[in-house]
Amino acid sequence: MDDADWKDWRWQVRNRIRSGRQLAELLKEAPIAAGSLRAVIRTYPFSITPYYFSLIREGDPDDPIRFQCVPDPREVSFSLGGVDDPLEESRDMPVPGLIHRYADRCLIMATSKCMMYCRHCNRKRRWKAGAADRAPLRAMIDYVAATPGIREVIVSGGDPLTLPEKVLDEFLGALRAIPHVEVLRIGSRIPVVLPMRITVPLVRILRKHRPLWFNTQFNSPREITPESAEACERLVDAGIPVSNQSVLLKGINDDYETMRRLLYGLQRISVRPYYLFQCDPVRGADHFRVDFWKGMEMMERISRQTSGLCLPRYVIDVPGGKGKMSLQTFSLLADSDIS
Repeated sequence: MDDADWKDWRWQVRNRIRSGRQLAELLKEAPIAAGSLRAVIRTYPFSITPYYFSLIREGDPDDPIRFQCVPDPREVSFSLGGVDDPLEESRDMPVPGLIHRYADRCLIMATSKCMMYCRHCNRKRRWKAGAADRAPLRAMIDYVAATPGIREVIVSGGDPLTLPEKVLDEFLGALRAIPHVEVLRIGSRIPVVLPMRITVPLVRILRKHRPLWFNTQFNSPREITPESAEACERLVDAGIPVSNQSVLLKGINDDYETMRRLLYGLQRISVRPYYLFQCDPVRGADHFRVDFWKGMEMMERISRQTSGLCLPRYVIDVPGGKGKMSLQTFSLLADSDIS
C-alpha cells in the first residue's frame, strides 16, 4: 500500500475493517477476546476505516479512539437498561425515514449506511441485518414539498455522504427547488472518520446547494489531525460553515482538560463548537453515559476560563421525543431552587 492508495477514499472504503477475525488480529487480541467480539457483532455490526483505525494507540485498551469504533462486550450486557429508540423518532415519522418533530424543520435519514459505526450511536437499531441502505427519497421530497411550514431540512442518516454523488446532488437539488425550503443542513462524520472523502468534486456539489450548513462530530482532540483539518478547511473555503456536535462520553471527553483541548482545537480549524449532547439512553451504549451533574460542573468550569466562541451548548435530548433542553439552564434553575 503506497501513499496514493492511503489518501484515496475509495481505497479506504474497500479496505474497511469489518470482520471480527481481522479486527482481533490487528488489535493483537487473545482468542477469548476475539470470541467476545463476535458475540457483540452478531447484535451490532461494525465497520472501521483504515484511516480511523490508524489513530488508535496500540496496546492501550482505554484509548478514546478505540472506544468509539471497536465493539465492546458491554454493548450487549444491557446492565443499565436503555431502549432502541430513546427519542421515539418513529412517533414523528409521517413517511419512512423523515422525522418532523419541530414545526419549521425536519430531519431526513437518507440512508442507514455509515463508513464507520460509532459505538455510542443513538440509531444503533438501524444497523441490523436487512435494514435498507437507501431510504425512499422521493416520498420524503414529496412530503417536504407538501408541507409549507418546513423552511430547513437536515439531511442525516446513517451518513448521507455515503450516497453516490449523482444521487446526493439530485436529492439536494430537489429539496432546494422547493420554494419554502430556505436552508439545508448536512449531518456527517465523514470529516472525522474518512476525511479524504471531502474531495474537490464533492465540495463542488455541496456548494451548488447553498445556503448549506455542515454539522460533524469530533469527540476527541486526537481526531483533529492534518487530514481532518484539511477536510473542514475545504468546506469552509467553499462557503459552507462547519459546526460540531460532540457527545459527552465516559472515558473519551468527560474531563476538563480533554474537553478544553477539543474545543480549542475545533476553533483552530475554523469549526464552531455548536452542541455538546448528553449521551442518549440508547440500548447498547450504557457504558458511555456520564452523570449530567459531572457534565454541568465541567462545562461551568470551561465557561469561566474559555472564550465564548469555543463554548458549545450543553443539551440533552429529552427521552420520549420531547425535544432538546439546555442543561446549563437546568443547572441555573436547580441552583435557584436550592437557594
